[in-house]
Amino acid sequence: MAESSSGNPLAAGLEGGLLAEPSSVVIFGAAGDLARRKLLPAVYNLFLDGMLPAGCAIVGFARRDMDDGSYRAMAREAVQRYSRRPPDDAHWQDFERSIFYAKGNLEDDGAYRSLRERLEAIEPGLGIPGNRIYYLSIPPSEIIPVVERLERAGLVEAMEPDRPFSRIIVEKPIGHDLASAREINEAVARVFDERQVFRIDHYLGKETVQSLLVMRFANSIFEPLWNQKYIDHVQITVAEEEGVGTRAGYYEEAGALRDMVQNHILQLLCMVAMEPPWALNADVVRDHKIAVLNCLRPLSAEALESCVVRAQYGPGFVRGEDAPGYRREEGIKPDSTTDTYVAIKTFVDNWRWAGVPFYLRTGKRLPKRASEIAVQFKDVPQILFNAEGSAPLEPNVLVLRIQPDEGLSLRIATKLPGPRVRIYPVKMDFRYGSTFGEQTPEAYERLILDVMAGDATLFMRRDAVEASWAWVTQILEGWKARGTRYLPEYPAGTWGPVEADRLIERDGRKWRVP
Repeated sequence: MAESSSGNPLAAGLEGGLLAEPSSVVIFGAAGDLARRKLLPAVYNLFLDGMLPAGCAIVGFARRDMDDGSYRAMAREAVQRYSRRPPDDAHWQDFERSIFYAKGNLEDDGAYRSLRERLEAIEPGLGIPGNRIYYLSIPPSEIIPVVERLERAGLVEAMEPDRPFSRIIVEKPIGHDLASAREINEAVARVFDERQVFRIDHYLGKETVQSLLVMRFANSIFEPLWNQKYIDHVQITVAEEEGVGTRAGYYEEAGALRDMVQNHILQLLCMVAMEPPWALNADVVRDHKIAVLNCLRPLSAEALESCVVRAQYGPGFVRGEDAPGYRREEGIKPDSTTDTYVAIKTFVDNWRWAGVPFYLRTGKRLPKRASEIAVQFKDVPQILFNAEGSAPLEPNVLVLRIQPDEGLSLRIATKLPGPRVRIYPVKMDFRYGSTFGEQTPEAYERLILDVMAGDATLFMRRDAVEASWAWVTQILEGWKARGTRYLPEYPAGTWGPVEADRLIERDGRKWRVP
C-alpha cells in the first residue's frame, strides 16, 4: 500500500493514501434516482475539491433517448437540486466536458459493443489509459446479465500488472437471501477477480462511521473499557421519518430486515465490535469484521419469539399532518405482511463481548430521521453517590451520531453548584459542523474516490455479504414457517410498537430517544 501523507503506511487505508487513477466511470442506470441524487453530485463535489484525477470521464448508460448535451443538462439539474454545493457557471463548464452519454438497453449485446467503441473514442483525448469502473445502479435481477454482457463485449480486463484495470461497483441489496446472494457473487466471480469487485454500502463512507475506528484506536481512554467488563449494552438505531414513498415495488419484496439490517446495521455492529486490526489495509480490516459476523449468536425458533419484533406503521400524524398506514400506501397490497419496523436483541459470542446484548432497531415513519450508535456503560456500585436505590444515577452513555447531525456525545455525572451534593447528568458534545466549520462530504464522494484508487477498505467482501445473509435468512425462514397473517402496528410518527418496548424493558433497560 502506498504511504499516506502522514508518513504512516498503516493509516493509508483510512486517510485515502492511495491515489485515484485516471479512469472512465460508466454508470448503468444513469438516469435513475441514485445517479441523480447521489452519484452525479458526488463526482461534481470531488471535482470542486480537486480530488478527481486529471483524466476522468463520466459515461451514463441507459435506455432513455438522450445525447451528451441532454445528459449534461440532466446532470446539472440533478447537481443543482441535490448537491451540497450548487453548480456555478465557471466550474460547471469545465466539469461537464468530462460527461458523456451512451444510449443502450441492458439486454442488448450490441449496446455493449457500442459502449466499448464510445469509450475507445473518448479516452485518448482525456489521457485515460483504458482504466474503467462500472457502477451498477440497477436492480439485483439485472446484475448477472449485465456482468456477462460486459465480458462478451470485451469490456473486462484481466487483473494483471501493466494492464488497464477494470473494476465493478455493486449496489445493495445483493440478492434477497443467502441463496440469491451466492448466485450473484458466483456470477460476478466468473468475470471479475474479487480484488476488482467493490460492494458498496454508503453507510461505511459516512464520516462518523469512519471516525469510529479513530475514536476506538487513537484514544487510549476508550479501548481498555471496550468490553464486557465495563459495557452494559449497545443500541444501534436507524430511524426514517418518511414512509415507503415511491419505492413500494421494491419495499414490498424487501422490508426493513432486508433493506436495513442485513447491510447497514450489521456493518455498524461490526465496526463497534471488531478487534483492533494490526493495519488499516482492506483485507486486514475486513478480516476483523467477518470475525464479528461469525460470532453472532444464531437465532433459533425460541430465540426468534423472544428476541425479534417486526411491525408495520399504521395511520398516524407526521409533522402535524395525517399519514396513511403502510397497507393504504399506493402500490402496497392490502393484506401485506412486509415489515416496516424491526427490533432485534442479539449477542456477539466471543471473549470481548460475552453476555453484552446488542439491541438493533430500524423503522419507517418514526418521529425523526436519525442514525446512531449508543454504548451504555455499566452502573457504578450502589454506594456513595449511587446508594439510593429508588433514584439511581443516570448511566454513562457514549453516542455516535451518524446522521443527520454528525458527531458524538458523552454523558457523565457532575455536581450541581451549591452546598448540597446533588448529582446532575451533563453531555459533552462534539459536532462536525460546528468544530470544522464546513459541510461534511457525502459518503459517496469518499467511496467513489476509493474505487478510483483501488482501496476496498470501506467495501464489503464476498464472505461478509454471505455471512450477514446467512444470519438474516434464518430470521426470514423463521417468519415464513410461522405463517403470520397480520403484523402489529405502530402509529406513524411514534417510536415503534409496544412489543419493541417490551423486548428491551424485560431486561431492565429502555430505548434511547435519539
